[in-house]
Order: sequence, then C-alpha cells, then structure tokens
Amino acid sequence: MTAWLFAAAIGVFAACGLWLVLRARTFDIVLGLALFSYAVNLFIFAMGRLTVGAPAFLRDGVPPTLEHYADPLPQALVLTAIVISFAMTALVLTLALKSRFVNRSDDCDAIAGEADGDAP
Repeated sequence: MTAWLFAAAIGVFAACGLWLVLRARTFDIVLGLALFSYAVNLFIFAMGRLTVGAPAFLRDGVPPTLEHYADPLPQALVLTAIVISFAMTALVLTLALKSRFVNRSDDCDAIAGEADGDAP
C-alpha cells in the first residue's frame, strides 16, 4: 500500500508540474519546475527501495546486502538534487522578476513594449 501511495504522489507532483509549466505566466512556470524537481527527488529516493527502520551502516553479524540495509546512494543523490533545485529556483525567480519589470507583464509571450497595447 505504501508503494502505491508513493507512486501516486510522484504522479500527482509530475502532473501538476507539467500543467503549471504549460501555463503562460512566469510564476506558474517557476512553481511547475519546483514540483517537477520534487517528483524527480521522490522518484530517485524510491529507486533505493522503500525500507522502514533499516540502518544505513553495517552491523556485526548481519550480511552486507540491501535486504538488511538502506541504500545510502539515492539519499545522497536526493540531497544533492535538493541543493541544485534550490539554486535553479533562485535563478529562475530572478530572471522572472527581471522579465516582469522590463516587460511590465507576467505573461511569458509578452514582448517589451507590447504589454501596454502600443504594438508597432
């Protein structure tokens, strides 16, 4: 049951991210990219097998297999991905704000000067 719930959460995050990325507003695109990064992080984390209460370090008398331990590699990859997605979100927000002040519009298709209705 946990795996189905986890897969459903990944699907919902990916679907909402896709819907927001396809919108024409810059803030919606930033939120969509953030939701995509959450979906990818959860997917990478799920690839390391969902085990509850399994230690990530070796113990005496227990064979060193993934059946008895949590895989630390997906956890390290997700931690790195969180840092990269935070930096990406900050950069995209900065670009979106700059575009908003230059074009006087939040619309992605707006061209500088056309936002006020004074098209050539």
